Amino acid sequence: MPLRIVVGAQYRDAALSVYIKVAALAMRPEGCTAKVSVLAEYLGLSKSVTERGLKDLAHPDERDGLVEVVTTRRTLRGGRGQSAHRIVRTAAPGEYFVWVPVRAADALSPRLLRLYALIAYAEARNVPLAVGDLGGMLYHHTGKKAGQHLGDRQAARLIEELAATGWITVHARQGLQGRHAYETHRHPLQPVQLESTAPDIHDGSGADDHAGSLASREDQRTDRLVKRTGVGGGIRRRRPTGSRGPGHGEKRSNTSGPQTAQERGDLTRRAWEVLEPVRHELPAVRPFLLRRIDAEIGRQLAAGAGTERLTARLTARWASTEDPRRGDVGRWILGAGLVRRGCRLDGCESGTTWHTGERCHLCADIAATKRQAAEEQMPAAAPPPRPPAPVRPPATWLPWPPPPPDPGPEPTPDEREQLRAAATPAAVRQALADLGAAAAIDLYGRALVLPHLATDQHDEGTSRAEAQ
Repeated sequence: MPLRIVVGAQYRDAALSVYIKVAALAMRPEGCTAKVSVLAEYLGLSKSVTERGLKDLAHPDERDGLVEVVTTRRTLRGGRGQSAHRIVRTAAPGEYFVWVPVRAADALSPRLLRLYALIAYAEARNVPLAVGDLGGMLYHHTGKKAGQHLGDRQAARLIEELAATGWITVHARQGLQGRHAYETHRHPLQPVQLESTAPDIHDGSGADDHAGSLASREDQRTDRLVKRTGVGGGIRRRRPTGSRGPGHGEKRSNTSGPQTAQERGDLTRRAWEVLEPVRHELPAVRPFLLRRIDAEIGRQLAAGAGTERLTARLTARWASTEDPRRGDVGRWILGAGLVRRGCRLDGCESGTTWHTGERCHLCADIAATKRQAAEEQMPAAAPPPRPPAPVRPPATWLPWPPPPPDPGPEPTPDEREQLRAAATPAAVRQALADLGAAAAIDLYGRALVLPHLATDQHDEGTSRAEAQ
């Protein structure tokens, strides 16, 4: 939105709301072709207020002569008027502007929307704000004080009202030099109730001498045809009580009144768009439930849910539900179809972040916490059984070797000299076999015994003898 519309005193507050809605619809290839009554219904304003705001935008500005909304009249060959074609002015290079979400125009009143735009621009440019600064950029447009600035008390009251809607957050005394710090949001932090507006059939986009719009038919590419009894909210009619014919005692019912929900005006245009997946089931829903459904849809749209999100939610749940919806479709829509499921985050839609399509991190943390708590409450699992020990084969006991033969008394040195002198090879071998290598060497000496050692036993005996 151009900043000149936000700060310009020559533009009414309603001009901001009308500009945002026209600019959003003009982004389509065919431009904005909605009637003024449709724009008023989208914005929740009366038709006369919408006409006045559109008049400020469609006429040259008294200060610089700029036209913000270019309007082109359209008429068929037969002379029947069509809804006008509207586009917004292309911004000049280097022109100051401010980003404002379209849903804010639907949820906020024109004056609160102007205050929101001022705070959003100041936040983007990092400009400190005081209550007096905001009051100096808001004006009286009617009454004896028309054209004058709002006072500090009025500006403070509007700031509190805007903060209560959830579109901004006021951080008290946290700004520069003890000022309040303001933080804007792209969607409200809590649901906002729509204000009920009475229909107004005065004024129009035509000439000033007779007022009224020149259009008698709306382009069907813009919106679906909805026959309603008023703009901005349906007018409740008296129920037909019937009449008694003259001379007859029976009571005759009056069937000339509206018979369908579309004709009665139980649902607004936005509700019809949301309920597109279940439109074929709506004729069987009672009017009382239809009005409750319409109120619930309006509440969620004002909170920033969006038409596409509600339609997608209803489509998915209608496709996955069978038994509960067969009893009463109206109660199913209120109790299951339109109810948002997920965590406390506004963007969470059944565990998924709606704008990104990714899994909601808060829902993932909650699920992990619940899973951990459930695991802690479960009894501790018994340890797995240990495998059995391998079976060892029974031990085999070998017989103890017999004791060595007794060599008898040890010979004296003289007897040992005699044995060595009379020793023969056969006697030495016989001594090795009977007594072992050590005893044979002890008897006959190393020189006589070593030539006859030929086995390991004899070698072992030899080593022992050497060690001795």
